[in-house]
Amino acid sequence: MNKVAAFIGKNQYSHMIILALLLLVVLPLSLDIFRLNLVGKYLTYAFVALGLVLCWGYGGILSLGQGVFFGLGGYCMAMFLKLEASSPENTAIQSTPGIPDFMDWNQLTALPWFWEPFHSFTFTVFAVILVPAIFAFIIAVAMFKRRVGGVYFAIITQAVAAIMTILIIGQQGYTGGVNGITDLRTLHGWDIRTDEAKYILYYVNALLLFLCLFVAAFVIKSKLGRLLVAMREREDRVRFSGYDVSAFKIFIFCLAAAISAIGGAMFTLQVGFMSPSFVGIVPSIEMVIFCALGGRLSILGAVYGTLLVNYAKTSFSETFPELWLFAMGALFIGVVMAFPNGLAGIYQRYMEPWLLKLSKKDESPSVPAVGASEKAPESSDESMTSEERKHA
Repeated sequence: MNKVAAFIGKNQYSHMIILALLLLVVLPLSLDIFRLNLVGKYLTYAFVALGLVLCWGYGGILSLGQGVFFGLGGYCMAMFLKLEASSPENTAIQSTPGIPDFMDWNQLTALPWFWEPFHSFTFTVFAVILVPAIFAFIIAVAMFKRRVGGVYFAIITQAVAAIMTILIIGQQGYTGGVNGITDLRTLHGWDIRTDEAKYILYYVNALLLFLCLFVAAFVIKSKLGRLLVAMREREDRVRFSGYDVSAFKIFIFCLAAAISAIGGAMFTLQVGFMSPSFVGIVPSIEMVIFCALGGRLSILGAVYGTLLVNYAKTSFSETFPELWLFAMGALFIGVVMAFPNGLAGIYQRYMEPWLLKLSKKDESPSVPAVGASEKAPESSDESMTSEERKHA
């Protein structure tokens, strides 16, 4: 434990313990299964916000298309679950049994070749990480090797998100179209729709999130993290020092994509479907808001920001169904204008000094006691100073 605390920082280590207690103990004991499943869905978005902390907060790479990687990870998991739900017995009433229902509706008579490997769960687990990472690698190499960055890169990633949404909707026979891949029931025969399964998936989701938090903390504390900050502030100086700036940008962008994809896969398992509505521009910008509100330089702030924004979104939409979008916009604008560093900045500026002052106040000054081995003055003469002896 001491090594872990030294690795991620003593202060941050205590904050992780608090977050772990909140997610793994307090919320499961205080919420019903419906609300807890909502929190689990919120936590899947936190994977994307965490990836944005790495590539945007530390690397200075603003991506407005992280929903693409979230969606790719979700679609990979959904393909496996859909194939399991589309056994010949379950689809006996179709024209072509043994293929997903939306393929039968679109008059496909055989399973497409790129669906075949997703019969294997092992392949699916690797695909969840590798497919988005490879796609991110292609984009990153094409952009960063040509030194495309800043607002131009943000616009290009936004365009990629729009293109991917159009592609998924247009290829309805292969992807389920605008409805996405739905009616997902079992994972290796285990019904993921039961309350017990939702509890288990919530804990798996939270533990995977903490694993990604430790990976992010390792990257930030390493030499790579310092180089990312240097690149963000003075990219030319880093390049003139002999470092391959594009290689570091490619790596951190692919890592953020892989982390986002894990969240997408867990979203599919917890919610039971995946659709193009989570791939496009709007969800991608919302995910940037989660990161900005929590603090784009804080990995824990990204988690808290995601939870806060989504809780506010749910509360506003339930209470003010016609005004909740305006309330969300006001929340975001107000926090960003007043506190540019988000929730993490509020904590560091106001809460942390107050807690530090409180802890110092609680510490009593240590007064050394005269022990048995210490020799006390035997007479009043010995305890006098030289000046006192003169007057005496």
